[in-house]
Amino acid sequence: MKKYPKAWVQEWCDVNGWTELFVERYHYWAFPPGAVIPQPIPRKILESIRNTKGLPPWERSSYLLCFVGTALAMGFSYGWDCPLPLVAAFILTAIVVAYWEEE
Repeated sequence: MKKYPKAWVQEWCDVNGWTELFVERYHYWAFPPGAVIPQPIPRKILESIRNTKGLPPWERSSYLLCFVGTALAMGFSYGWDCPLPLVAAFILTAIVVAYWEEE
C-alpha cells in the first residue's frame, strides 16, 4: 500500500532538486540532481516526510474506523453476552494492520 501521498514526496523532490517522480509497485523513484538513472527515494527520507506531515488522511480514517468498530463491538458484546462482536472487531483490526504493514 502507498503509505506516503505522492504530493508530499513530490514536494520534497522539488525542494531537493530531484526530478520526474514516479511510483512503481509502491516504491517512489526519481532522478537525483545530475543523475541519468532514476534512484529510489531513500526510506529515511520517506520516514522523515511521514514524521513531519503525520498520517495520511486515508490511514487516519482507517485507524479511526478500527477504534470505533472496537468500541461498538465492546458494547454489543457486553449487551448480548456474546464474544462474537469482539471477534469481528479483531478481524477488522487485523486486516487493517496487515493492509498498512510495510512490504
